[in-house]
Amino acid sequence: MRLAIKRRASRGQRPGPDEKRARDMEKARPQWGNPLQFVFACISYAVGLGNVWRFPYLCQMYGGGSFLVPYLIMLIVEGMPLLYLELAVGQRMRQGSIGAWRTISPYLSGVGVASVVVSFFLSMYYNVINAWGFWYLFHSFQDPLPWSVCPLNSNRTGYDEECEKASSTQYFWYRKTLNISPSIQENGGVQWEPALCLTLAWLMVYLCILRGTESTGKVVYFTALMPYCVLIIYLVRGLTLHGATNGLMYMFTPKMEQLANPKAWINAATQIFFSLGLGFGSLIAFASYNEPSNDCQKHAVIVSVINSSTSIFASIVTFSIYGFKATFNYENCLNKVILLLTNSFDLEDGFLTASNLEEVKDYLASTYPNKYSEVFPHIRNCSLESELNTAVQGTGLAFIVYTEAIKNMEVSQLWSVLYFFMLLMLGMGSMLGNTAAILTPLTDSKVISSYLPKEAISGLVCLINCAVGMVFTMEAGNYWFDIFNDYAATLSLLLIVLVETIAVCYVYGLRRFESDLRAMTGRPLNWYWKAMWAFVSPLLIIGLFIFYLSDYILTGTLQYQAWDATQGQLVTKDYPPHALAVIGLLVASSTMCIPLVALGTFIRNRLKRGGSSPVA
Repeated sequence: MRLAIKRRASRGQRPGPDEKRARDMEKARPQWGNPLQFVFACISYAVGLGNVWRFPYLCQMYGGGSFLVPYLIMLIVEGMPLLYLELAVGQRMRQGSIGAWRTISPYLSGVGVASVVVSFFLSMYYNVINAWGFWYLFHSFQDPLPWSVCPLNSNRTGYDEECEKASSTQYFWYRKTLNISPSIQENGGVQWEPALCLTLAWLMVYLCILRGTESTGKVVYFTALMPYCVLIIYLVRGLTLHGATNGLMYMFTPKMEQLANPKAWINAATQIFFSLGLGFGSLIAFASYNEPSNDCQKHAVIVSVINSSTSIFASIVTFSIYGFKATFNYENCLNKVILLLTNSFDLEDGFLTASNLEEVKDYLASTYPNKYSEVFPHIRNCSLESELNTAVQGTGLAFIVYTEAIKNMEVSQLWSVLYFFMLLMLGMGSMLGNTAAILTPLTDSKVISSYLPKEAISGLVCLINCAVGMVFTMEAGNYWFDIFNDYAATLSLLLIVLVETIAVCYVYGLRRFESDLRAMTGRPLNWYWKAMWAFVSPLLIIGLFIFYLSDYILTGTLQYQAWDATQGQLVTKDYPPHALAVIGLLVASSTMCIPLVALGTFIRNRLKRGGSSPVA
């Protein structure tokens, strides 16, 4: 638009009203202090908890090092092109998601609305993770760590029964942190301690977004860089832990047969898609505060490469910790078996070792068959491979597996503080992007911004999210958290990004968009970006959409994992009807925004056309 105004003025013509308004908006719109702030904002948003607790899980599930092959291919054909597309749209239109897509076509306003709805859902539950991070951080200063030992029972004659059946880390998570109910149907009351932590988390977010890009631009330096400092410290510590090499060998040993597994490719594409934060509108919002001449192509490549490199780097750290934990548990298991056999058969202390254990077991079984048959049910089957094969993701990895490893480290309080501080920085960085996706369209709206200042809009958004988020601090809150985490965004984001690519390439026009980019940045659009946008990426998204839709249909009755305190483990249960209704509403409320807004725009235009038709 700036170029159009300059050309019109050079020909001696007066700018039209639309161009005047565009020029005024460009002058008034806040901007990043420098391009580095924008890059750090994108990195802080994209590099989140999924890099630390989702990617290592996928490596573990789908062949270790061989998973990097589909992952890097999907980065090239899906991740970088779609990230560049969103950054280019935001920088070209200089508006939030709703305004940007309305500028391309009034019928596409629903794409922006859907992005805002999904971001609102995400903000409601995502900040609960930060609340849990605060909870664990505060408890990390205790000596010993509260999850390192089981508490005594009410009679103080032994350990708590639930904790003994589970483990001290599981007990602290499910009982002390969540105080979880047996099922989703038993909601219970709001837990005041998690509720206070959630309030603190939202207060932190509000302070970071209070002044818009002015305050966010300064905060992102810290939220983007601090996690890397902690990861480097953890890497040095992890590589010096006993058994770390076992974990690293497990990660880097490729299982090439997994390349023939279609789920490995689907999960690689999904991880790239969601880890970059595509479809939420956050990237469009961030890019809208750029100078029009900013080289967003270079920044898209930088952010994509840093995001994927961080996932691989975090996996090296995670698998070194995995190796330590697995080796510790394996050796602990062997020591218990050795102690059992030594006491049962009156063996000499030190005679039975890990190296001769199997040989001695065979000797005892053949020499004392009756006695050995009595002891045999109590002998555990110890296996390092099975310990390494235990795949955990999400909150289970962050708050159970990692805490299990941390409690066995020397100076465990220090490592606990560092770890949960890193989680908070990752979570806060992502929250800045989530809230920007909601706030930018609201502050762009003249109707809203004419009545409320930016600080008040930010405060209301945080207050509403905090109030609704209290649902996740109830006794059944973790079950509702899983519902939002599993169903609030997956199908919706795939549909949003599919419509975005079609809108740019076939509604706005790829040649027209290419011309806009050349005018803004002075750089031509090469064949790679055009091929990815027009054909490869849309086909890939359609494939993912069909897979997830068919997976939901073929699954049948949807199920969830409930905590059974009597067994000290998770059990599978069917979702009740009201939970299934909520799942349906979550999916429909965002996806239906696109056709409903388009239909509303069509009807409004027909009514205007009918009302303005001349009377014969």
